[in-house]
Amino acid sequence: MSTPRPWRLLRSTIAFKHKWYTLRRDEVELPNGQVVDDFFISERPDGALVFPVTQENEVLFVRQYKHAAGKVFLELPAGSFFPNEEEATVAAARELLEETGAVLTQELEPLAVLHDNPAKDTNRLHLFLARNVRVEQEQLLDITEDIEVVHVPLAEVLPLVMKGEVCVSGAVVLCFMALRQLGKL
Repeated sequence: MSTPRPWRLLRSTIAFKHKWYTLRRDEVELPNGQVVDDFFISERPDGALVFPVTQENEVLFVRQYKHAAGKVFLELPAGSFFPNEEEATVAAARELLEETGAVLTQELEPLAVLHDNPAKDTNRLHLFLARNVRVEQEQLLDITEDIEVVHVPLAEVLPLVMKGEVCVSGAVVLCFMALRQLGKL
């Protein structure tokens, strides 16, 4: 069995460009010599996700509509950021405040940086644990956001995930990683 080898980039053109999304068309040569002239790559900003635990041992989830799926989801506070313009920790704290009104009382604990869909997307997910957060203000929602903050007792997080009530991939992974970090798994 041979070790997988990288593809050779022959040409790259931009098919569509917008601040939040760029579609790139790459022409690549595969290790076997075949050429693929239409391999499309989505260039998107990174995401920062937070598992916020309050002083009362509740996790702040957010319930909101996601248009691409056409459904309302229960997930963790999260948002996009450009890594060349903002640190992941700053983005995570900002999103926590905007979506829940909660502030940090301790530094964020980085748990992982994951590739969301490395076959077709460039973005990464930065996962954080936030302990002892405090809700101190109203949410700061933008025009596209209609978010309900849901306080879930820490002991009820794993059952929610296992029942599929939390089904957004980044949030599911972060739940498991945070529960493990907190000694709950």
